[in-house]
This record gives sequence, C-alpha cells and structure tokens, in this order.
Amino acid sequence: MKDEESKKPTPPPQRNIKIEFDEQMAQGVYTNLTMINHNETEFVFDFIYVQPNQPKAKVRSRVIMNPKHTRRFLAALERNFGMYEKKFGPVKKNPTAPPKDSGEGELVH
Repeated sequence: MKDEESKKPTPPPQRNIKIEFDEQMAQGVYTNLTMINHNETEFVFDFIYVQPNQPKAKVRSRVIMNPKHTRRFLAALERNFGMYEKKFGPVKKNPTAPPKDSGEGELVH
C-alpha cells in the first residue's frame, strides 16, 4: 500500500505572488465596448471606449491570452458574475445591442 501512495503525483507547491500596480494602472480605465478576436494560439481582447454621439472610438487596452488561460479566465468570470448576481440581483441583458459576429471575432457592446 505504501508503494501505491508513493507513486501518486505530488501537487505543485502553491506560490504567493506579490502583485504591484503603479498609480496610473491602479486607477483603471472605463470601457463600454469589447472586440474579441482569436486564432489557433491566442485570444485578443480590445477594450474600447465609445463616447456618445462621436464617430470615433479609442482602444483603451489590449489583452492577449493563450486559449488555456482564456478558459480559466472565462470560468473565473462566470463564478464571479454568479456571485455578483446572487448579491445584487440579475443583470438584465441589453436587447438593443446584440453582439456582432463577423465570423472572425465578436463585438460586445
């Protein structure tokens, strides 16, 4: 029995990561539009601010993730959104702004 226990893989040790923000990054940025594109090796998230009644919009941040990390990010977002709705109530969907799917990516407004 001890031989079987010694053959079990040892889980990797947990690391404590100290995360630092400079002052500007800690302020965050507001966005109201997200463009999502992907290829075989990565997902690209462009976070955009569209000012009302203006013909132009500006990308405020671009985040690039590999598919495995994107899957973990999606799971964490779903868990956190569930906790948010449990505490504050359901968030209504915006029927006037459906996502645009061009076949190559998605625009979420």
